[in-house]
Amino acid sequence: MTNRRSGRKNGANNGSAPLVENRKARHDYFVEETIEAGIALVGSEIKSIRAGRANIREAYVRVEGDEAWLLNAHISIWPQSGTHFNHEPARRRKLLLHRNEIQYLRSKVEQKGLTLIPLDIHFVRGRAKLEVAVAKGKKLYDKRDSLAERDAEREMARDLRERNKYDE
Repeated sequence: MTNRRSGRKNGANNGSAPLVENRKARHDYFVEETIEAGIALVGSEIKSIRAGRANIREAYVRVEGDEAWLLNAHISIWPQSGTHFNHEPARRRKLLLHRNEIQYLRSKVEQKGLTLIPLDIHFVRGRAKLEVAVAKGKKLYDKRDSLAERDAEREMARDLRERNKYDE
């Protein structure tokens, strides 16, 4: 059954939730800021992303000249597209950004210790968008600190639930 307003099937993604996510990015990096970029894709890649058959865990973004590229992202082959119309799974994909955004990203990357990593791929009005983060790598002790904070928050929430259960 389709939705009257959007024409999409019930349960279809409306563009707000990411279809492909880099879950380890926030664990391994301090995210300073994010920029949304378009991705130049072919039809079989769009179908694979909509099906959630992509991986950006090991991917990164590089600025070369006046262009930004997504490297090392794996988008699986779409089996129904045949042999001639398919794509290479790990090819370089051009990011669609304004020239001033690319220059801004280049200046950030030239600073010591900053890098560009993809956070997620989502759709906005039918177009694939990549959320790119300007990030700084965490040290091992930083990761331990964030794990300890998360465990402490979880423990406090558990105690509050227990306390509220006994109050009733």
